[in-house]
Amino acid sequence: MHLKLILKRVELLSLSKLNNMNLFNFLFSKSLFIQLLLALLVSVLIVYISLTFLKYITFHNKHQKVPDLQGVSLINLTQIISDNNLRFEIIDSSKFTPIQPPLSVIEHLPGPGELVKKNRKIYVTLNPSGYKRISVPNVIQITRRNAEVILTSVGFLIGEIIYKNNIGKDMVLEMRYKGDLIEPGVLLQKTAKIDLVLGNGKRN
Repeated sequence: MHLKLILKRVELLSLSKLNNMNLFNFLFSKSLFIQLLLALLVSVLIVYISLTFLKYITFHNKHQKVPDLQGVSLINLTQIISDNNLRFEIIDSSKFTPIQPPLSVIEHLPGPGELVKKNRKIYVTLNPSGYKRISVPNVIQITRRNAEVILTSVGFLIGEIIYKNNIGKDMVLEMRYKGDLIEPGVLLQKTAKIDLVLGNGKRN
């Protein structure tokens, strides 16, 4: 009787030891490692997809494309900017571009199609109403050739060449603008045509 009890206890101990060994082998098995690694990868992928989707939703709600404002007149610019929940600031309006209407947008930053947050300030370069006025240089009593170089270098155009009796041949005697006599230093619009009155080399 005692022998049977002893044998039964030995058998139970053996089974318990075997189960412990199987559990120990499973915990350190390659199969468990692969399953844990797959679970970790799936978890990371789910978190990444969730964050990306959330970022897209947030970005989509807070950002918008900048409209193309090039060529838009100042009168219409305010309304277009307001309709797009943006703001604008004119940063330069000194360079006149004759191929575009006066007081219209030449360029802007950020540019057309760029994504910006709502209420972003757009920096606008505006075409002025015309060429700026510049001072007429003094070309009196110098040769026609030198006078033309000086006048064109600052932005004026050479208009009509008029000769009158004067001993100084091809020397500039007067400057005229639209038929009126002008003095050096007067302010005229850039690209204005200036007529030159020259001596013909003859005495009066």
